[in-house]
Amino acid sequence: MQRRSFLKNTAVAAGAGTIATPALAQVQPTINWRLASSFPKTLDTIAGSAENFVKRVAQLTGGKFLIRQFAAGEIVPGLQVMDAVQAGTVEIGHTPAYYYFGKDPTFAFDCAVPFGLTSRQQTAWFDQGGGRELLREFYKGYGIVNFMGGNTGTQMGGWYRKEIKSVADLKGLKMRVAGFAGRVMERMGVVPQQIPAGDVYAALEKGTIDAAEWVGPYDDEKLGLARVAPFYYSPGWWEAGPQLSFYVNQKEWDKLPKQYQAALEAASYECHVVMQAEYDTKNPAALARLMKNGAKLRNFSKDVMDAAYKHSTAVMEEEAAKNAKFRKIYEPWKKFRHDQNQWASVAEATMQNYLISAGRK
Repeated sequence: MQRRSFLKNTAVAAGAGTIATPALAQVQPTINWRLASSFPKTLDTIAGSAENFVKRVAQLTGGKFLIRQFAAGEIVPGLQVMDAVQAGTVEIGHTPAYYYFGKDPTFAFDCAVPFGLTSRQQTAWFDQGGGRELLREFYKGYGIVNFMGGNTGTQMGGWYRKEIKSVADLKGLKMRVAGFAGRVMERMGVVPQQIPAGDVYAALEKGTIDAAEWVGPYDDEKLGLARVAPFYYSPGWWEAGPQLSFYVNQKEWDKLPKQYQAALEAASYECHVVMQAEYDTKNPAALARLMKNGAKLRNFSKDVMDAAYKHSTAVMEEEAAKNAKFRKIYEPWKKFRHDQNQWASVAEATMQNYLISAGRK
């Protein structure tokens, strides 16, 4: 009798449509957020990462947690995304942390510092090596919760109107470069310039600047810089593994149901991994096209790299001596970098170097 009664009641409820919707959709609220990006939509790998992120969050929450993406300039300029999240103008942002170097150089650890971690090492440090905990404590002062938001892999060293054969060739060079790299380059004789990506081509063409760095082959190709600054240098020693971030307003994060918090974190991690895979897939073909169309690929000479390393170390140590927040992250980060490079020299680098050498025979 009890079984028949249960089945009858279930059938009636099903007929009324009361159990046709998943439990999550029944009990969780519909939430609408806005995401401000630091990038234009034309940069499909970087801006596309945030696009994939908002789609994935919606999928994981049955369409109940909806985030609308806005490109750089649509709500705030690209360099003001962190300020917008902090002020609550938007609930979430997608941006590289070193854009806020001027506020505090400590931000750079959430993205890249000169001669820093590779993309794999950066992910390992953030996810397993204590980086997340150190950075979360730092971001508390800004009312922000940070999540991994992608990585480009090691970037290129920029486009130059003339060859850079030695440190002497950098003297007086006007270059579009900023942040820690700008500080280091300045000690090597470069005159750093801060110019938006959309103005770089015109500045090089007119001779306002002599060189410019952006990202890597796939993104650089879109700027057409090879036509006005044909010498393309590697590596971008100031961006060995630059990580992007999703910034969430702390108060808005605290309001989210636990299931939505889990969905957001899972989606950010997925998009982080996918961006690196996209760049690794697209950069080789883009570099081949650039070289076919006149780009002249070069490596920085050893004396340039040695000088850059020496000055980078000095700049980092000086910042640590005067900035307690920076020092608190720098000391354990430095040990992690040392240990990682020791391990990489045993297996990863040995294997990679052999394969590269074998492929040239």
